[in-house]
Amino acid sequence: MSEIQEFLPFLIPLILLEMALLIYTLRHILTHSNYRRGNRVLWIIVVVAGMQFIGPVLYFLLGKEEG
Repeated sequence: MSEIQEFLPFLIPLILLEMALLIYTLRHILTHSNYRRGNRVLWIIVVVAGMQFIGPVLYFLLGKEEG
């Protein structure tokens, strides 16, 4: 248990950043209807399944339409 406590100062901000990115990405997906690739359902699945930065980053790199 003490091993986990040593990493908490690093883990807590990382988890908060991860959750903020997830919430922002889901909000963006739900409020926009145009995507470069895929559709809304596909991107929600990708973002939720790849929660640890990968899903949201993939959305902003590949799915978010410019403009």
